[in-house]
Amino acid sequence: MSSTIKFKLSFMMFLEFFIWGSWFVTLGTFLGNTLNASGLEIANVFSTQSWGAIVAPFIIGMIADRYFNAERILGILHLIGAFLMFQLYQSESIGSFFPYVLGYMLLYMPTLSLVNSVSFRQMKNPEKEFSNIRIWGTIGWIVAGLSISYLFKWDADQGIKDGLLRNTFLMASIGSLVLGLFSFILPKTPPVKMEAGQKQSVAKVLGLDAIKLLKDRNFLVFFVCSILICIPLAFYYQYANPFLSEIGLANPTGKMTIGQISEALCLLLLPVFFTRFGFKNTILVGMLAWVIRYVLFAYGDAGEATFMLLLGIALHGICYDFFFVSGQIYTDSKAGKDNKSAAQGLITLATYGVGQLIGFWVAGYVSDMYQNVKSADVALFWNKLWVVPAGIALVVFFIFLVFFKKETIVNQSETN
Repeated sequence: MSSTIKFKLSFMMFLEFFIWGSWFVTLGTFLGNTLNASGLEIANVFSTQSWGAIVAPFIIGMIADRYFNAERILGILHLIGAFLMFQLYQSESIGSFFPYVLGYMLLYMPTLSLVNSVSFRQMKNPEKEFSNIRIWGTIGWIVAGLSISYLFKWDADQGIKDGLLRNTFLMASIGSLVLGLFSFILPKTPPVKMEAGQKQSVAKVLGLDAIKLLKDRNFLVFFVCSILICIPLAFYYQYANPFLSEIGLANPTGKMTIGQISEALCLLLLPVFFTRFGFKNTILVGMLAWVIRYVLFAYGDAGEATFMLLLGIALHGICYDFFFVSGQIYTDSKAGKDNKSAAQGLITLATYGVGQLIGFWVAGYVSDMYQNVKSADVALFWNKLWVVPAGIALVVFFIFLVFFKKETIVNQSETN
């Protein structure tokens, strides 16, 4: 790969995640403080991510992979996204905000696959080369968070009161405009020609061809637990930033980038842990990390117990990598040579689609349920809220511990 192409792909990945990190982290805080949205209204906004994840395979599998260059679709989606982001920047009520954020997420979620497609098609050895490109996405997310907290101070107490968090959508809009235009000079990525007689069905696009894997008891347990663990994950996405802001932690968005730094480091640790302790123990450690994180959030504060909050944020790498990345490796090993893509699609639909959709609604319901507590004692409200996902994660931990039988992970592609 030439240095020019490597730069283009790295800059593409940087902008892709800079855009997402520019507005999504502080979304819950903006909705609650600026638009005065209720818990369920906030849940509906966050659930647009799940609807986007459900729709994305159709756009990629039924349209992008068959008819158009990936880089051109990427450019068009981000140019439309820039317009929608500007509309979000101007929205004054949750009623006017929701249609634009729904439209945006339906268009943005497919771009996550498109940037991967553009990258992989330029690589001779993706296993070695992709991580060096993908890391720029993590850097983009971190830069966005640090900018919000330390450069612009939009998430400071006064900034929130003055409605400055609205500017995050303007920053994302500008980033989307830049990536939209830049996409048209990315390396050409034409559709992959299908073999004679090969058909692309809706079932195949959604990964439903891999549903037969659920006949395997261990995979069924993993599949169900993958959906259930996304419920506590949704609590983090939806309420971590509002929580840290309301209890008085300074520069909360910037401090939350510790999670992305942790994620990058844990990716390096994961192969060693996975090889030494096996798949089941790796998954269990990931699940237990969710329990510990939410307990730390429930009993930490912005005073002497600040270290508990920072430790909870830093656990993001173990929470995410040890479960989701390990799960992708496990799914790949179970799928066999012909069903790898379908199996990964099925897991993605189950987690980012169904699992988080349920999770966002549960989080919104729990928030509204304890709303009367919040008016009297903010700290008690957050304590009660974080105990719920801790309990859910603990239940999932024991389900997996009891029902998943230890097995050796074998690369099926080598045996088929």
